Amino acid sequence: MTQKNRSLTLRDVSEASGVSEMTVSRVLRNRGDVSATTRDKVLMAAKELGYVPNKIAGALASQRVNLVAVIIPSLSNMVFPEVLSGISQVLEDTELQPVVGVTDYLPEKEEKVLYEMLSWRPSGVIIAGLEHTEAARTMLQASGIPVVEIMDTDGDPVDAMVGISHRRAGREMAAEILKAGYRKIAFLGTKMPLDHRARKRFEGFTEVLAKSGVEVVDREFYSGGSALAKGREMTEAVLERSPDVDFIYYSNDMIGAGGLLYLLEKGIDVPGQIGLAGFNGVELLQGLPRQLATMDACRREIGTKAAEIIAARVNDVEKDGQITLAPTISFGDTLRDR
Repeated sequence: MTQKNRSLTLRDVSEASGVSEMTVSRVLRNRGDVSATTRDKVLMAAKELGYVPNKIAGALASQRVNLVAVIIPSLSNMVFPEVLSGISQVLEDTELQPVVGVTDYLPEKEEKVLYEMLSWRPSGVIIAGLEHTEAARTMLQASGIPVVEIMDTDGDPVDAMVGISHRRAGREMAAEILKAGYRKIAFLGTKMPLDHRARKRFEGFTEVLAKSGVEVVDREFYSGGSALAKGREMTEAVLERSPDVDFIYYSNDMIGAGGLLYLLEKGIDVPGQIGLAGFNGVELLQGLPRQLATMDACRREIGTKAAEIIAARVNDVEKDGQITLAPTISFGDTLRDR
């Protein structure tokens, strides 16, 4: 190994700062009684050298590193960057750092990502959803660290959970749609086996419709990202099959926005002839010709609350670990006056 590629050591920082390796170690681990002058000298030398402490070596004694494993199904879905923003905002005031793993909604991939992340002995885990493989659930239960399952509260958590009731979200949207007088309703969304939260919204939605003697007259499912183009395609397909549809409920705002643009392009009266609603409350879509009716999924708040639970429990502070947030409906311009 050349001198240029050689890993820096405590000795390098010791020589550059003129203090002992033991003192350097104390400063970098924020341990022991070290004067402010000496501390500044060591930190400046480490910074100039580009030295990064080996936290794994330090973790051999504590069995933990200051990482929080954050496991989510997607980064292309606009929901999760906002969740991550909430997590990062809280953890930046601590020694904890979030490390992200992506599962693509695949249970076997989630299991693999979880295994790899737990092998680094993180201080906590934040993981999307309540549904996991038996092996993944066992790993979470046996991890011995704080675990927060996020986004969903319709189920039994391993430890703590922060999210919304998606069944309730579906029920509340169905009630508003019926109140507005729509009866021939279609549902467009992701394939349910992959997206448990969309499935639960659909279950709550159809439950309320059924109580009023209304059934979903058509449905269209897809796999893949939540794209405007996909929303246009799906809306066109449903209306070709079921031209008498008077309302379309989309599993997310992005495909709902695509559907809205398609209907306006075809000169269809929205919401008079066909009403629309999505889910997530994506701010990016506020520039559309019509404001899509939707429901805020409390994304950033979910991230914030989850990180607060982890940060508190890492410091042995008890904190409420069962948090169900209340999303609100934004009626926009795509629902008739109720």
